[in-house]
Amino acid sequence: MVPAEALSALSSLSIDEPELDALTLGRRIRELRTSRRMTLDALAAAIDRAPSQVSMMENGKREPRLSMLRTIALALGTTVEELMRTDAPSERAALEISVERAQRGPVFQALGLPRIRVSKGQSDETLQTILSLHNEIDRLNRERAATPEEARRANSALRQIMRQQDNYFPELEAQALELLTAVGHSGGPVSQQLVADMATHLGFSLHYVNDLPHSTRSVTDKLNGRIYLPTERSASRDSRSPIVQAFASHLCAHEEPKNYAEFLRQRVETNYLTAAILVPEQDAVRMLTEAKTLRRISMEDLRDAFAVSYETAAHRFTNLATARLDIPVHFMKVHESGTIIKAYENDNVRFPSDALGAVEGTTVCRSWTARTVFDVEDRFSAWYQYTDMPSGSFWCTSRIEKAKEGEYSVSVGVPFAHVKWFRGRETQNRAVSLCPDESCCRRAPDNLAGRWAGQSWPAARTPTSLLAALPTGTFPGVDQTEVYEFLEAHSPH
Repeated sequence: MVPAEALSALSSLSIDEPELDALTLGRRIRELRTSRRMTLDALAAAIDRAPSQVSMMENGKREPRLSMLRTIALALGTTVEELMRTDAPSERAALEISVERAQRGPVFQALGLPRIRVSKGQSDETLQTILSLHNEIDRLNRERAATPEEARRANSALRQIMRQQDNYFPELEAQALELLTAVGHSGGPVSQQLVADMATHLGFSLHYVNDLPHSTRSVTDKLNGRIYLPTERSASRDSRSPIVQAFASHLCAHEEPKNYAEFLRQRVETNYLTAAILVPEQDAVRMLTEAKTLRRISMEDLRDAFAVSYETAAHRFTNLATARLDIPVHFMKVHESGTIIKAYENDNVRFPSDALGAVEGTTVCRSWTARTVFDVEDRFSAWYQYTDMPSGSFWCTSRIEKAKEGEYSVSVGVPFAHVKWFRGRETQNRAVSLCPDESCCRRAPDNLAGRWAGQSWPAARTPTSLLAALPTGTFPGVDQTEVYEFLEAHSPH
């Protein structure tokens, strides 16, 4: 299990530090007073305040000054530090605080519901029911309000964190090494049998079925320790990846995501750990270091050495390039329509972006390697290209891969100063990009615009993966009912 402190930068997207509030402080004062068999009147007299004022403080409706806190602490035989602890004094107090917070929040206000006085006479079950109803209404409201803008902001924030860490996370590298060592991996490609051994080591059995929910690549039954996989294997997809991704979430101790930022963080962790297992760091760095010395780094060689897809090899190189090889890099996955699906850079290449700073979903320049590769007839050879941009000259290598949504280009690029380490640097393919200047490729040529402006109405073919990424449920793009029905049908009990 990944330690709690691991990936703190990524986790900060969705986890907030607890803060002291008047409700928690008031409940702690009440708990300490009652535990000392002191009446409200007695405490009021001890601190020279009216009982009604003490009641207001205990109910979280008035926050005492620091000087008053010292007086209260002295009267209760405790310390100010004890009074100011951020955790609830008891489970019952935590429940009462949650209900009070809910009643003061926007859901109760929007519904115009009357306030309920939380008292000892109400059972835990009653308060829990109120809280559960509130949380479900709040979840539905947040889901309905979760706009593409929210998703894009979260994506932009996550990419910034990845850039700060050079897209390298040592905690996950250590996690991968520990698992590889546990199953006796001795170097080189990770076989299908070793992946199965990893699942067994972690307490999971593998089950191949022909009725896997269509919206999933795998389904994990955490209750019975089972991982369900499709009997039909895609010719374009590594059959090991769905297995590793399934137990990678278990290794990262993922819970159901509470918001879209947390969903994105979990996806990054899962994909990173999967690549770190299938392309082990020590072996990959050794190979890439030797290739750098010989000045022939190649994504194809990395792909072939570890029997992974080109995209996995490109991802893995991006993980290791800066942290382990001192090479700044950028990575792109672009749909044949020109839409950017994934992007990462720490080499100052200037990706297109929208007003929110989001890159994913925007259109890449027609002169970039990620677009020109679609016009290449030879799909079996690597495509290399230099592109002169306002931010400098960059060299890039790219390949086409197929998926159900169509074709994609997967590209890795570096600044001109670092092309000396790569195979393909001698290419004569060269292009010029002036983007984001509209004269580059954003605006149609005048002769075409004059003839067709106002006379066309295209219907866009949006990649489904873009829509599936939007926050439409706990696991975006997954039919939860279908998954539960599947698990029920296959449960051994």
